[in-house]
Amino acid sequence: MPTNTLTDTACRSAKPGEKPRKLFDGHGMFLFVSPTGAKVWRMSYRLDGKPQTATFGPYPLVTLAEARAKRDELRKQLLLGENPKASRAAPAVPTFQAASDTYWDGRLDITDAYRMNAKNGITQHLGPHIGPVPVSQVSKDALLNALLEMDKAGLLVYVRSVRGWASQVFDWAIERGYRQDNPAALIKPAKAFRVPARESHAAITPAQVHTLMERLKFEDQLQSVIACKLLALTWVRTVELRTMLWAELEGEVDAWHTWRIPAGKMKRRNEHLVPLSRQAVELLAIQRMRCRGSKYVFPGEHTILRPMSENAVLYLLHRIGYKGEMTGHGWRSVVSTWANERGYPPDAIERQLAHVPGDKVRAAYNRAAYLPQRKEMLQDWADWLYADAGCGQG
Repeated sequence: MPTNTLTDTACRSAKPGEKPRKLFDGHGMFLFVSPTGAKVWRMSYRLDGKPQTATFGPYPLVTLAEARAKRDELRKQLLLGENPKASRAAPAVPTFQAASDTYWDGRLDITDAYRMNAKNGITQHLGPHIGPVPVSQVSKDALLNALLEMDKAGLLVYVRSVRGWASQVFDWAIERGYRQDNPAALIKPAKAFRVPARESHAAITPAQVHTLMERLKFEDQLQSVIACKLLALTWVRTVELRTMLWAELEGEVDAWHTWRIPAGKMKRRNEHLVPLSRQAVELLAIQRMRCRGSKYVFPGEHTILRPMSENAVLYLLHRIGYKGEMTGHGWRSVVSTWANERGYPPDAIERQLAHVPGDKVRAAYNRAAYLPQRKEMLQDWADWLYADAGCGQG
């Protein structure tokens, strides 16, 4: 069997699938890629004729070269007739509650508010059921039963957040060698839990926004993530963002101040002005370096001659667990609720959402109406949006 077949590039670029993947390097060693994206070095071998599995640690913390060295050391022990398991003391396995506390206390990249929300959700809803159980022994059924209690109580959105937080704890336990699978990742929210009634354009509430932004942070270099954030920051419709051209931006490069959308692109066929917040300009500057010279701000995946897929943002939200709960268009409902709750002028809100007044003649000649208020409103929203998300902007 070929040996040392992997490269660091292959390990780094390995993407998760619906089922666990194994990338083999020879002599039984492989990189285990879980559906959640966690990568762990493992090695299959036999001891007294029985199959065994050794864990060398998470990638990239344990490099390819280090994993090979560990593999070779284990092979030497086997050749000498030694028991590899007897040569190292088994780590003390923490309870699920202790594992959760250790993991979340170590997340220094997030805000205190988000950390406490996650810890409290797990402690309150999962702690009474699986908190005292060793993290290595928590089964999918036990976890699901605890989550179904939340579902029965009508916590139809919150149960999905708690499942996601628990999944991160299990990923941490895998990397520490406490277990080999993630039971939370095996639970599909769309099938396991009831889905709250939604309108055609599903939308979360403003109270749930920072959880979504925190989740997007883990993949913030993807074009679809940048597009999703710009939908939030500009309040436009998905089709308007997809077909956005660099030529429509006004101001110096990387210091744009306004996006002028031509009338032909707008639903109501009226030219529309979008004041750009500081955070929106930063995202556009990042995207300018990624657009491969296309006239489109968000070019297609396979060609720069067309804009990106109309479902790119929707599929992103589906993949990260928001299917049936949020859409790209849903940002317009979120910002409308947020702005109205904070007392911004209703006419300024409606104008920024490009909702045409009853007098269409007045609408045609009043495209810049409330522009100073709209500029202030969009910057206030952007500052709030990034305030607790830990997204590296704002």
